[in-house]
Amino acid sequence: MQESGSHCKHTITHLALSGGIGGAKLSLGLEHVIQSPKLMIAGNTGDDFRHMGLYISPDLDTLMYTLSGRSDPERGWGLAKETWSFMETIKEMGGETWFQLGDRDLATHVERTNRLNKGEKLSAITSLFCSKYGIEAQIIPATDDPLQTLVETMEGLISFQNYFVREQCKPKIISLQFNGSETAKPCTDLEQVLSSSKLETVIICPSNPFLSIDPILSVKGIKEGLKQNRAKVIAVTPIVGGDAVKGPTAKNLRDLGYPVSALAVAKYYSSFIDGFILDKEDVQDASLIESLGIKVCLEDTIMIDLKSKIRLAKRVLDFSKSL
Repeated sequence: MQESGSHCKHTITHLALSGGIGGAKLSLGLEHVIQSPKLMIAGNTGDDFRHMGLYISPDLDTLMYTLSGRSDPERGWGLAKETWSFMETIKEMGGETWFQLGDRDLATHVERTNRLNKGEKLSAITSLFCSKYGIEAQIIPATDDPLQTLVETMEGLISFQNYFVREQCKPKIISLQFNGSETAKPCTDLEQVLSSSKLETVIICPSNPFLSIDPILSVKGIKEGLKQNRAKVIAVTPIVGGDAVKGPTAKNLRDLGYPVSALAVAKYYSSFIDGFILDKEDVQDASLIESLGIKVCLEDTIMIDLKSKIRLAKRVLDFSKSL
């Protein structure tokens, strides 16, 4: 059986840490700018769960579908031209329909589950899918080990997908737990890249700091690796003009007692980042972020089309070189 590291023939010079939709947008821009085989994207697996007997990796799937040009541009997740016969039939039979599985998307989950059940690693399966989809950048799970984001709310502890999809992020978060993080290790390829002298830049994508980036950083050795490697670590703001670009980041900041600002995110990351991409709309935060010892680059960070994704990716890389 192939180990995840055995297919990594190229020298990785750029590493992105990403959640789903926001991270996938920037990752697509980065893939266009960097020679693809030099780019590794480590995806969050804290969202992964088993549903209807299938192993589902929402953030890895969003990255794969986006970089292969197959994603639904309107929803931002799932596949374009999707059909829903499976869910309609499940509904007729009285089954659970709160988590939507499209007919084409279902094939990904079935094949992944079959391969996991045979003992293949998630990283090897993801690499195989990427090669089938024609993706040259290396998308990997941050860890091959079990990792589960649990959300503590006023009503008790609930699984991530119950919080995010079924409850639509409505319960107030008291705290987050990352079950398995104390024993999880970075997957082989990621471990190698974090200790590589060839790594130039690490990009923290504009993903949710708590729900998408923290699960990755909770894996033993990843945050330490970022601090020890000489690569420049650049974070891209997920907050613009006092609100989240997408998703519940603003609500999560409020729930956890932080101000809803780019400054709050920069402070949260301050122990391991060298630079911060701040939206021009939040120029008032620039000097306060720089006073933390973090260099600031002002840019329009809203990514509405491929052109703006590529422009932001170029800016991130140019900024990294200037540090």
